[in-house]
Amino acid sequence: MADFVRLEVTDGIGTIRLERPPVNALNTQVQEELRAAAQAASADESVRAVVVHGVGRHFAAGADITEFTSVTYPEMVARAGALSSAFDSVARIPKPVVAAITGYALGGGCELALACDWRVIADDARLGQPEIKLGIIPGAGGTQRLARLIGPAKAKDLIFTGRMIDSDEALRIGLADRVVPADEVYDTAVELVRPFTTGPALALRAAKQAIDGGLSVDLAAGLALESHLFAGLFATDDRREGTTAFVEKRKPGFTGK
Repeated sequence: MADFVRLEVTDGIGTIRLERPPVNALNTQVQEELRAAAQAASADESVRAVVVHGVGRHFAAGADITEFTSVTYPEMVARAGALSSAFDSVARIPKPVVAAITGYALGGGCELALACDWRVIADDARLGQPEIKLGIIPGAGGTQRLARLIGPAKAKDLIFTGRMIDSDEALRIGLADRVVPADEVYDTAVELVRPFTTGPALALRAAKQAIDGGLSVDLAAGLALESHLFAGLFATDDRREGTTAFVEKRKPGFTGK
């Protein structure tokens, strides 16, 4: 049984809950429990979409800095890859994933949110990458995912200054997708992904793989990846059901097979 991160499944939606009071600081144990929860959500066929949610007032206020005060360079060389790959486990969940953000999503908390497909945030939330103020840089995907999401100039502004931004700015620059009152954040995130619980799971998986995979290669390679994934879907039951339902002018009944 994990101490701080758990996966709960209800009606096809898996909720990965972080609960390490008071601010859900992301220490090494949380990191590894997050990896395990993401892998479980990926493997569980009953999970068709995922919500990442911080229990309490805050999504995650960043890394547990007490772990950084005495760590040496050789020690961090050994640990840095595991930190990044734990967050990458969330990014690689082959299903739609949304972060439900209240309070602070700072440092590693912001990087965790960036590993999701969408971000629903509270109107009083604060997001940012303040690592520069500690004499370091984001080390779990922040420099890469933030620049890809909002563009390099805006990412450099946030990372170079380490400043926090409010919900209005997050929405304006594309870091947030929806802004709602804090007590509506989780329910809004659930409703955002609910339609995917009855969708064509393999096609959704392929679409996510094509988009995310294409961002890291040139256009020709991305188009080749898309063609490969597109053709592969013609072996699925859902493709047969979807095209037949269209011809028969009825709603398809996808099974995820």
